[in-house]
Amino acid sequence: MRKRPVGPPGFPSCPCSERYVSSDTNMAESSARLPGCTAPALILTFLTTLLFQRSVGDIVSGASTTEEALHRRFEYKYSFKGPHLAQTDGSIPFWIHSGNAIPSADQVRITPSLRSQKGSVWTKNPVNFEHWEAEVTFRVSGRGRMGADGLAVWFTTSQGLDGPVYGAADHWNGLGIFFDSFDNDGKKNNPSIIVVGNNGNLAYDHQNDGTTQALGTCLRDFRNKPYPVRAKITYYKKTLTVMINNGFTPDRDDYEFCTKIDNMVIPTEGFFGISAATGGLADDHDVLSFLLFRLTEPGQQPPPPESEIPKEEKDKYQEEFQNFQQELDKKKEEFQKEHPDVQGEPIEDQYESVNDREIRQVFEGQNRIHLEIKQLHRQLAMILDEQRRYVSVITDEVAKKGANVESGQVDSSNPQLSTVLSTQQEVLRNLNELKSSFHESLKQIGSAQLQGNAAGIGTYETIQHFNEIKEHLHTVKRDVDHLVQRSAQNPAEKIVKCPDPPPVPSCLSTIHFIIFIVIQSVLFFCYIMYKTQQEAAAKKFF
Repeated sequence: MRKRPVGPPGFPSCPCSERYVSSDTNMAESSARLPGCTAPALILTFLTTLLFQRSVGDIVSGASTTEEALHRRFEYKYSFKGPHLAQTDGSIPFWIHSGNAIPSADQVRITPSLRSQKGSVWTKNPVNFEHWEAEVTFRVSGRGRMGADGLAVWFTTSQGLDGPVYGAADHWNGLGIFFDSFDNDGKKNNPSIIVVGNNGNLAYDHQNDGTTQALGTCLRDFRNKPYPVRAKITYYKKTLTVMINNGFTPDRDDYEFCTKIDNMVIPTEGFFGISAATGGLADDHDVLSFLLFRLTEPGQQPPPPESEIPKEEKDKYQEEFQNFQQELDKKKEEFQKEHPDVQGEPIEDQYESVNDREIRQVFEGQNRIHLEIKQLHRQLAMILDEQRRYVSVITDEVAKKGANVESGQVDSSNPQLSTVLSTQQEVLRNLNELKSSFHESLKQIGSAQLQGNAAGIGTYETIQHFNEIKEHLHTVKRDVDHLVQRSAQNPAEKIVKCPDPPPVPSCLSTIHFIIFIVIQSVLFFCYIMYKTQQEAAAKKFF
């Protein structure tokens, strides 16, 4: 007896299922029915695949929706920012500072611009967050073109109050993010941002700027920017991401990617800290704010904000705030009574303004252009010395052999002398072009400086002037390099030796000798004029 096929409810029974339950004698018959059952099976497979894809799409869309719903909570006990950052006794609420750190009303100067300084600030209480995000706003500024040593942001199991690693302790257990501004290894890869992890057993590699231990790095110039530089450090699901703001815009959300490290395990509990150090060179390392946020995974209920703050502590802070506010009002009234003339007038800013910073940067650019012109001047002086040597050699040869030649025969060295004269004339013409180029460059520099003093710095016309000056200097430098290479590759073309003394008259007549003297005098006069104008241009810069 043959069994009745069984199919899914709502679909007709497929006769092909009889192949697996019928006897061997009915195998041919069941195989003959196989094409008839293929269509319902394909329809069932298609519907199943469609439902599966829709379910996967719902899961992905749901995951993206929950990812957007990531909760971000500000933790004030592990943060600081101005105004009124420091208290009257010089301390920072919930933070401790050590070394040469100087808290003020609106920032914390980790190290001043003095040599061999160290300083740091650390949270008083340990942080126990699984996921977190820190936003650091800082400014590194100095008078030199190079700075030292740098600034570091820490998350370690213990407070490294003092040490050789950017002002903090070595052999740390945790994470260190270094803003290195000094090139120790001489590879010209600084300023840079370096992420280094340590389990407490490694010593920081100062000689190589930590590149042998770096988990991630990027080259970013964070010194002497018009606006404070911002760094966003995110640790979420064992992934560390560092974003950086270039300091050229006041936009707080204008971040660019620096580095990302996956599968990074750091201690679950630790202290946040910021440290800095100076060496033979010095910078001001100022931290304007450090903001910490706790990140809560999607689907989890964030902790209630009032659960961690006892009522007694809230009342204490409220009372301190009211007392501080009353003292501030009293000081304002006393100041207004003592200085009635300045009431309502803004107090002059004691810090460098944006316009002052831009003016200083423009003058630094002009100083760099001045150094380039001085280098070209040295190369031009070398060329002139070489030309003098060539002419002196030819003159000596002519003086030696002119005494022993006989008169009345054809001078066979006239073509060679004409070649030397043409070469000298070409060199003289090139030197005159260089001289005119230098004059034009100096005029453009002077006009740019006058425009900067009269109408402010940073305009489009000033930038155009500097671009033109840069292109012009590149052209002059290329011409000088061409002359130097030509002199080095073909010295035989310029040093022409007279042949053996034949029975001919002098190989150099009096007219040619006078021409050489005139050319030498013109070259020397041009050099004196050029040097005088260079000294006058240098006085404009300084």
